[in-house]
Amino acid sequence: MNSRKRVLAALNHREPDRVPIDFGAHRSSGIAAIAYRKLREALGLEQRPVRVYDPVQQLAIVDDDVLDRFHVDAIELGRGFALDDEHWADWTLPDGSPCQMPTWALPERRDNQWIIRSQSGRVIAKMPDGAIYFEQCYWPYLEEDDFDRLDEALAENMWCAVQSPPGPLVTGPGGSQLLADGARRLRESTDRAIVGLFGGNLLEVGQFLYRNDKFFMLLAGDPQRAHEFLDRMVEIHLSNLENYLAAVGPYIDIILFGDDLGMQRGPQISPAMYKEFFKPRHARLWRRAKELADVKVMLHCCGGVRPLLDDLIDAGLDAINPVQISCNGMEAGALKADFGDRLTFWGGGCDTHKVLSFGTPDEIRRHVKDQVSILAPGGGFIFQQVHNILANVPPENIIAMFDAVQS
Repeated sequence: MNSRKRVLAALNHREPDRVPIDFGAHRSSGIAAIAYRKLREALGLEQRPVRVYDPVQQLAIVDDDVLDRFHVDAIELGRGFALDDEHWADWTLPDGSPCQMPTWALPERRDNQWIIRSQSGRVIAKMPDGAIYFEQCYWPYLEEDDFDRLDEALAENMWCAVQSPPGPLVTGPGGSQLLADGARRLRESTDRAIVGLFGGNLLEVGQFLYRNDKFFMLLAGDPQRAHEFLDRMVEIHLSNLENYLAAVGPYIDIILFGDDLGMQRGPQISPAMYKEFFKPRHARLWRRAKELADVKVMLHCCGGVRPLLDDLIDAGLDAINPVQISCNGMEAGALKADFGDRLTFWGGGCDTHKVLSFGTPDEIRRHVKDQVSILAPGGGFIFQQVHNILANVPPENIIAMFDAVQS
Protein backbone atom coordinates (compact mmCIF):
# COMPACT_ATOMS: atom_id res chain seq x y z
CA MET A 1 0.00 0.00 0.00
CA ASN A 2 1.05 3.59 -0.47
CA SER A 3 0.36 6.07 2.30
CA ARG A 4 -2.98 7.31 0.98
CA LYS A 5 -4.36 3.81 0.49
CA ARG A 6 -3.10 2.85 3.94
CA VAL A 7 -4.92 5.73 5.63
CA LEU A 8 -8.12 5.19 3.63
CA ALA A 9 -8.13 1.48 4.44
CA ALA A 10 -7.92 2.28 8.14
CA LEU A 11 -10.69 4.87 7.82
CA ASN A 12 -12.85 2.22 6.14
CA HIS A 13 -12.18 -0.20 9.00
CA ARG A 14 -9.94 -2.48 7.01
CA GLU A 15 -6.61 -3.43 8.53
CA PRO A 16 -3.83 -2.01 6.34
CA ASP A 17 -0.37 -3.46 5.71
CA ARG A 18 0.93 -1.48 8.70
CA VAL A 19 -0.35 1.12 11.14
CA PRO A 20 -0.74 4.50 9.40
CA ILE A 21 1.12 7.36 11.07
CA ASP A 22 0.34 11.06 11.39
CA PHE A 23 2.81 13.71 12.47
CA GLY A 24 1.74 17.27 11.73
CA ALA A 25 -1.19 16.61 9.39
CA HIS A 26 -3.36 18.91 11.45
CA ARG A 27 -2.93 21.51 14.19
CA SER A 28 -3.17 19.00 17.00
CA SER A 29 -0.78 16.30 15.83
CA GLY A 30 2.30 18.49 15.46
CA ILE A 31 5.23 19.67 17.53
CA ALA A 32 6.30 22.83 19.29
CA ALA A 33 8.94 24.68 17.31
CA ILE A 34 11.33 24.61 20.29
CA ALA A 35 11.14 20.81 20.46
CA TYR A 36 11.30 20.47 16.68
CA ARG A 37 14.67 22.22 16.41
CA LYS A 38 16.10 19.83 19.01
CA LEU A 39 14.54 16.83 17.23
CA ARG A 40 16.22 17.70 13.93
CA GLU A 41 19.56 18.05 15.69
CA ALA A 42 19.13 14.68 17.42
CA LEU A 43 18.29 13.01 14.11
CA GLY A 44 21.44 14.46 12.55
CA LEU A 45 19.53 16.16 9.75
CA GLU A 46 20.78 19.15 7.80
CA GLN A 47 20.07 22.57 9.23
CA ARG A 48 16.95 24.23 7.90
CA PRO A 49 15.00 27.27 9.08
CA VAL A 50 12.40 26.27 11.66
CA ARG A 51 9.16 27.69 10.31
CA VAL A 52 6.30 28.29 12.74
CA TYR A 53 3.19 26.95 11.06
CA ASP A 54 0.78 27.87 13.86
CA PRO A 55 1.79 31.18 15.50
CA VAL A 56 -0.69 30.88 18.38
CA GLN A 57 0.46 27.43 19.53
CA GLN A 58 4.03 27.96 18.27
CA LEU A 59 4.00 24.78 16.17
CA ALA A 60 6.59 23.97 13.53
CA ILE A 61 6.19 22.82 9.97
CA VAL A 62 7.44 19.21 9.91
CA ASP A 63 9.82 18.94 6.98
CA ASP A 64 9.77 16.17 4.39
CA ASP A 65 12.97 14.56 5.68
CA VAL A 66 11.38 14.10 9.11
CA LEU A 67 8.15 12.81 7.58
CA ASP A 68 10.19 10.27 5.63
CA ARG A 69 12.27 9.28 8.66
CA PHE A 70 9.15 8.42 10.67
CA HIS A 71 7.17 6.92 7.75
CA VAL A 72 4.38 9.48 8.06
CA ASP A 73 1.30 8.79 5.93
CA ALA A 74 -0.74 12.00 6.11
CA ILE A 75 -0.08 15.64 5.33
CA GLU A 76 -1.98 18.89 5.81
CA LEU A 77 -3.30 20.84 2.82
CA GLY A 78 -1.53 23.99 3.97
CA ARG A 79 1.79 22.36 3.05
CA GLY A 80 1.02 23.27 -0.55
CA PHE A 81 1.23 26.98 0.21
CA ALA A 82 3.62 29.64 1.57
CA LEU A 83 6.52 27.86 -0.10
CA ASP A 84 8.58 30.92 -0.96
CA ASP A 85 10.99 32.76 1.33
CA GLU A 86 9.03 35.97 0.82
CA HIS A 87 6.18 34.51 2.88
CA TRP A 88 8.39 34.21 5.97
CA ALA A 89 10.13 36.64 8.32
CA ASP A 90 12.86 35.99 10.87
CA TRP A 91 11.77 35.80 14.50
CA THR A 92 13.03 34.38 17.79
CA LEU A 93 11.40 31.58 19.77
CA PRO A 94 10.81 31.98 23.53
CA ASP A 95 13.94 29.91 24.26
CA GLY A 96 16.06 32.34 22.22
CA SER A 97 16.52 30.13 19.17
CA PRO A 98 15.90 31.48 15.65
CA CYS A 99 12.84 30.67 13.59
CA GLN A 100 10.67 32.11 10.86
CA MET A 101 7.10 33.31 11.22
CA PRO A 102 4.46 33.93 8.51
CA THR A 103 4.76 37.54 7.40
CA TRP A 104 1.03 38.09 7.86
CA ALA A 105 1.13 36.98 11.53
CA LEU A 106 4.39 38.51 12.70
CA PRO A 107 4.12 39.40 16.41
CA GLU A 108 4.96 42.82 17.77
CA ARG A 109 7.06 43.51 20.87
CA ARG A 110 5.45 45.63 23.62
CA ASP A 111 5.88 45.92 27.41
CA ASN A 112 7.88 42.74 28.10
CA GLN A 113 5.63 40.60 25.95
CA TRP A 114 4.78 39.72 22.39
CA ILE A 115 1.40 40.75 21.01
CA ILE A 116 -0.61 40.00 17.87
CA ARG A 117 -3.05 42.52 16.44
CA SER A 118 -6.11 41.98 14.27
CA GLN A 119 -6.41 43.76 10.94
CA SER A 120 -8.21 46.59 12.74
CA GLY A 121 -5.18 47.10 15.01
CA ARG A 122 -6.75 45.67 18.17
CA VAL A 123 -4.51 43.54 20.40
CA ILE A 124 -6.11 40.09 20.36
CA ALA A 125 -3.31 37.81 21.65
CA LYS A 126 -0.43 38.09 24.10
CA MET A 127 2.61 36.02 24.99
CA PRO A 128 4.35 37.41 28.09
CA ASP A 129 8.02 36.75 28.67
CA GLY A 130 8.37 33.26 30.12
CA ALA A 131 5.36 31.87 28.21
CA ILE A 132 5.73 29.58 25.18
CA TYR A 133 2.49 30.24 23.30
CA PHE A 134 -0.05 33.02 22.80
CA GLU A 135 -3.23 33.47 24.83
CA GLN A 136 -6.46 35.13 23.80
CA CYS A 137 -6.95 38.51 25.46
CA TYR A 138 -10.04 39.96 23.75
CA TRP A 139 -13.57 38.54 23.44
CA PRO A 140 -15.75 40.56 21.03
CA TYR A 141 -19.08 39.57 22.62
CA LEU A 142 -18.04 39.74 26.26
CA GLU A 143 -19.97 42.95 26.90
CA GLU A 144 -22.57 42.95 24.11
CA ASP A 145 -23.30 40.80 21.06
CA ASP A 146 -24.48 41.94 17.64
CA PHE A 147 -25.33 39.17 15.21
CA ASP A 148 -25.57 41.57 12.28
CA ARG A 149 -21.82 42.19 12.67
CA LEU A 150 -20.79 38.60 13.27
CA ASP A 151 -18.18 38.57 10.51
CA GLU A 152 -16.48 41.56 12.13
CA ALA A 153 -16.49 39.84 15.51
CA LEU A 154 -14.87 36.72 14.06
CA ALA A 155 -12.10 38.86 12.57
CA GLU A 156 -11.36 40.24 16.05
CA ASN A 157 -10.83 36.79 17.59
CA MET A 158 -7.38 35.23 17.97
CA TRP A 159 -8.33 31.73 16.82
CA CYS A 160 -10.02 32.98 13.66
CA ALA A 161 -7.78 35.94 12.80
CA VAL A 162 -4.30 34.39 13.22
CA GLN A 163 -4.08 32.06 10.25
CA SER A 164 -1.77 29.23 9.25
CA PRO A 165 -0.86 28.65 5.59
CA PRO A 166 -2.45 29.17 3.14
CA GLY A 167 -3.80 32.05 5.23
CA PRO A 168 -4.39 35.30 3.33
CA LEU A 169 -2.51 33.99 0.28
CA VAL A 170 -5.82 32.69 -1.11
CA THR A 171 -8.13 35.52 -0.12
CA GLY A 172 -9.26 38.31 -2.37
CA PRO A 173 -9.89 38.19 -6.13
CA GLY A 174 -8.86 34.89 -7.66
CA GLY A 175 -8.39 33.31 -4.26
CA SER A 176 -10.51 30.25 -5.01
CA GLN A 177 -8.47 29.46 -8.08
CA LEU A 178 -5.21 29.93 -6.18
CA LEU A 179 -6.51 27.58 -3.49
CA ALA A 180 -7.51 24.98 -6.07
CA ASP A 181 -4.21 25.24 -7.93
CA GLY A 182 -2.17 24.80 -4.75
CA ALA A 183 -4.28 21.84 -3.65
CA ARG A 184 -3.91 20.18 -7.05
CA ARG A 185 -0.13 20.65 -7.05
CA LEU A 186 0.14 19.13 -3.58
CA ARG A 187 -2.01 16.17 -4.61
CA GLU A 188 0.21 15.53 -7.62
CA SER A 189 3.38 15.74 -5.53
CA THR A 190 2.59 13.24 -2.77
CA ASP A 191 0.94 9.89 -2.16
CA ARG A 192 0.24 10.84 1.45
CA ALA A 193 -3.39 11.26 2.50
CA ILE A 194 -4.29 14.95 2.52
CA VAL A 195 -6.17 16.51 5.43
CA GLY A 196 -8.06 19.73 4.69
CA LEU A 197 -8.46 21.92 7.76
CA PHE A 198 -11.87 23.54 7.72
CA GLY A 199 -12.92 24.26 11.31
CA GLY A 200 -16.65 24.80 11.45
CA ASN A 201 -16.49 25.12 15.24
CA LEU A 202 -19.74 25.80 17.09
CA LEU A 203 -19.32 25.45 20.86
CA GLU A 204 -15.80 26.80 20.59
CA VAL A 205 -16.70 29.81 18.45
CA GLY A 206 -19.23 30.75 21.10
CA GLN A 207 -16.44 30.51 23.68
CA PHE A 208 -14.06 32.46 21.44
CA LEU A 209 -16.50 35.33 21.09
CA TYR A 210 -18.34 35.42 24.44
CA ARG A 211 -15.66 33.83 26.67
CA ASN A 212 -16.25 30.38 28.14
CA ASP A 213 -18.24 31.39 31.21
CA LYS A 214 -20.54 33.81 29.41
CA PHE A 215 -21.30 31.37 26.59
CA PHE A 216 -22.21 28.64 29.06
CA MET A 217 -24.55 31.15 30.70
CA LEU A 218 -26.09 31.94 27.33
CA LEU A 219 -26.71 28.25 26.57
CA ALA A 220 -28.28 27.65 29.96
CA GLY A 221 -30.01 30.97 30.59
CA ASP A 222 -31.11 32.23 27.18
CA PRO A 223 -31.43 29.19 24.90
CA GLN A 224 -33.44 31.09 22.28
CA ARG A 225 -30.61 33.60 21.86
CA ALA A 226 -28.06 30.76 21.81
CA HIS A 227 -30.00 29.00 19.04
CA GLU A 228 -30.09 32.21 17.03
CA PHE A 229 -26.33 32.66 17.40
CA LEU A 230 -25.63 29.06 16.39
CA ASP A 231 -27.99 29.29 13.40
CA ARG A 232 -26.08 32.35 12.19
CA MET A 233 -22.78 30.51 12.64
CA VAL A 234 -24.01 27.48 10.70
CA GLU A 235 -24.99 29.67 7.75
CA ILE A 236 -21.52 31.23 7.73
CA HIS A 237 -19.89 27.80 7.98
CA LEU A 238 -22.05 26.37 5.18
CA SER A 239 -21.19 29.24 2.86
CA ASN A 240 -17.49 28.81 3.60
CA LEU A 241 -17.78 25.05 3.21
CA GLU A 242 -19.34 25.38 -0.24
CA ASN A 243 -16.53 27.65 -1.39
CA TYR A 244 -13.79 25.60 0.25
CA LEU A 245 -14.81 22.24 -1.15
CA ALA A 246 -15.56 23.70 -4.56
CA ALA A 247 -11.85 24.53 -4.68
CA VAL A 248 -10.15 21.65 -2.84
CA GLY A 249 -12.74 18.85 -2.71
CA PRO A 250 -11.14 16.75 -5.49
CA TYR A 251 -7.72 16.93 -3.85
CA ILE A 252 -8.29 16.08 -0.17
CA ASP A 253 -9.17 12.80 1.54
CA ILE A 254 -10.24 14.02 4.98
CA ILE A 255 -11.93 17.24 6.03
CA LEU A 256 -11.24 18.33 9.58
CA PHE A 257 -13.82 20.08 11.70
CA GLY A 258 -13.17 21.26 15.25
CA ASP A 259 -15.05 21.52 18.54
CA ASP A 260 -13.44 20.75 21.89
CA LEU A 261 -16.39 19.26 23.73
CA GLY A 262 -14.56 17.62 26.61
CA MET A 263 -12.59 18.24 29.78
CA GLN A 264 -10.37 15.95 31.84
CA ARG A 265 -13.32 14.60 33.81
CA GLY A 266 -15.92 14.41 31.05
CA PRO A 267 -17.87 16.56 28.58
CA GLN A 268 -18.11 20.33 28.96
CA ILE A 269 -21.85 20.05 28.35
CA SER A 270 -24.43 17.39 29.07
CA PRO A 271 -25.48 14.90 26.40
CA ALA A 272 -28.92 16.54 26.47
CA MET A 273 -27.40 19.95 25.73
CA TYR A 274 -25.28 18.46 22.96
CA LYS A 275 -28.38 16.92 21.37
CA GLU A 276 -30.34 20.18 21.58
CA PHE A 277 -27.76 22.72 20.46
CA PHE A 278 -25.02 20.99 18.52
CA LYS A 279 -25.88 17.54 17.14
CA PRO A 280 -28.36 18.71 14.47
CA ARG A 281 -25.99 21.45 13.37
CA HIS A 282 -22.99 19.12 13.23
CA ALA A 283 -25.11 16.67 11.23
CA ARG A 284 -26.06 19.40 8.76
CA LEU A 285 -22.44 20.49 8.24
CA TRP A 286 -20.99 17.00 7.99
CA ARG A 287 -23.72 15.76 5.67
CA ARG A 288 -23.13 18.72 3.36
CA ALA A 289 -19.37 18.07 3.30
CA LYS A 290 -19.99 14.52 2.12
CA GLU A 291 -22.45 15.73 -0.51
CA LEU A 292 -19.87 18.14 -1.89
CA ALA A 293 -16.81 15.87 -1.93
CA ASP A 294 -15.65 12.29 -1.48
CA VAL A 295 -14.19 12.91 1.97
CA LYS A 296 -14.15 11.41 5.41
CA VAL A 297 -15.24 13.73 8.21
CA MET A 298 -12.91 14.02 11.17
CA LEU A 299 -13.49 16.06 14.32
CA HIS A 300 -10.77 17.51 16.49
CA CYS A 301 -12.30 17.11 19.94
CA CYS A 302 -10.22 17.08 23.11
CA GLY A 303 -11.22 15.69 26.45
CA GLY A 304 -13.39 12.99 27.96
CA VAL A 305 -16.19 12.80 25.40
CA ARG A 306 -17.21 9.15 25.66
CA PRO A 307 -20.82 10.05 26.67
CA LEU A 308 -21.17 11.99 23.39
CA LEU A 309 -19.64 9.48 20.99
CA ASP A 310 -22.86 7.69 20.00
CA ASP A 311 -24.45 11.01 19.05
CA LEU A 312 -21.33 12.20 17.21
CA ILE A 313 -21.30 8.99 15.17
CA ASP A 314 -25.03 9.31 14.50
CA ALA A 315 -24.42 12.86 13.27
CA GLY A 316 -22.06 11.51 10.61
CA LEU A 317 -18.62 11.49 12.19
CA ASP A 318 -16.03 9.12 10.69
CA ALA A 319 -12.94 9.84 12.80
CA ILE A 320 -12.00 11.66 15.98
CA ASN A 321 -8.72 13.05 17.29
CA PRO A 322 -6.70 13.30 19.48
CA VAL A 323 -8.35 10.52 21.59
CA GLN A 324 -7.27 11.85 24.97
CA ILE A 325 -6.71 8.55 26.75
CA SER A 326 -5.83 10.14 30.10
CA CYS A 327 -9.37 11.48 30.56
CA ASN A 328 -12.24 9.80 32.35
CA GLY A 329 -13.92 7.19 30.17
CA MET A 330 -11.32 7.34 27.41
CA GLU A 331 -9.44 4.09 28.07
CA ALA A 332 -8.36 2.65 24.73
CA GLY A 333 -9.63 -0.87 25.24
CA ALA A 334 -13.16 0.18 26.16
CA LEU A 335 -13.31 2.71 23.31
CA LYS A 336 -12.18 0.12 20.78
CA ALA A 337 -14.64 -2.47 22.06
CA ASP A 338 -17.65 -0.17 22.08
CA PHE A 339 -17.02 2.13 19.10
CA GLY A 340 -14.19 0.63 17.05
CA ASP A 341 -16.39 -0.72 14.27
CA ARG A 342 -18.09 2.67 13.77
CA LEU A 343 -15.44 5.27 14.51
CA THR A 344 -11.79 5.68 13.54
CA PHE A 345 -9.48 6.71 16.35
CA TRP A 346 -7.02 9.17 14.86
CA GLY A 347 -4.85 9.35 17.95
CA GLY A 348 -4.52 7.79 21.35
CA GLY A 349 -1.20 6.25 20.35
CA CYS A 350 0.87 7.82 23.11
CA ASP A 351 -0.15 9.78 26.19
CA THR A 352 1.43 13.24 26.11
CA HIS A 353 0.04 14.22 29.51
CA LYS A 354 2.58 12.17 31.45
CA VAL A 355 4.21 9.39 29.43
CA LEU A 356 5.78 11.22 26.49
CA SER A 357 6.88 14.21 28.51
CA PHE A 358 8.20 12.46 31.61
CA GLY A 359 8.75 8.80 30.76
CA THR A 360 11.95 7.11 29.69
CA PRO A 361 12.38 5.89 26.09
CA ASP A 362 11.86 2.30 27.24
CA GLU A 363 8.64 3.25 29.05
CA ILE A 364 7.44 5.07 25.97
CA ARG A 365 8.18 2.14 23.69
CA ARG A 366 6.23 -0.25 25.92
CA HIS A 367 3.32 2.19 26.22
CA VAL A 368 3.11 2.76 22.45
CA LYS A 369 3.21 -0.95 21.68
CA ASP A 370 0.39 -1.55 24.16
CA GLN A 371 -1.75 1.19 22.64
CA VAL A 372 -1.15 -0.01 19.10
CA SER A 373 -1.97 -3.60 20.03
CA ILE A 374 -5.33 -2.41 21.39
CA LEU A 375 -6.34 0.11 18.74
CA ALA A 376 -4.90 -1.25 15.47
CA PRO A 377 -6.66 -4.62 14.96
CA GLY A 378 -9.33 -4.45 12.28
CA GLY A 379 -8.36 -0.97 11.13
CA GLY A 380 -10.05 2.16 12.41
CA PHE A 381 -6.80 3.56 13.82
CA ILE A 382 -4.23 6.11 12.68
CA PHE A 383 -1.31 6.59 15.03
CA GLN A 384 -0.64 9.99 16.49
CA GLN A 385 0.31 11.08 19.98
CA VAL A 386 -2.41 12.69 22.08
CA HIS A 387 -2.26 16.29 20.83
CA ASN A 388 0.89 18.26 20.08
CA ILE A 389 4.37 17.42 21.28
CA LEU A 390 5.21 20.19 23.74
CA ALA A 391 8.39 22.20 23.99
CA ASN A 392 9.82 20.28 26.96
CA VAL A 393 9.69 16.79 25.41
CA PRO A 394 13.20 15.33 24.92
CA PRO A 395 14.00 14.35 21.33
CA GLU A 396 14.97 10.82 22.36
CA ASN A 397 11.40 10.33 23.65
CA ILE A 398 9.93 11.46 20.33
CA ILE A 399 12.19 9.13 18.36
CA ALA A 400 11.37 6.23 20.68
CA MET A 401 7.64 6.88 20.21
CA PHE A 402 7.62 6.85 16.41
CA ASP A 403 10.11 4.00 16.08
CA ALA A 404 8.00 1.86 18.42
CA VAL A 405 5.05 2.03 16.01
CA GLN A 406 7.10 0.25 13.34
CA SER A 407 8.82 -2.32 15.55
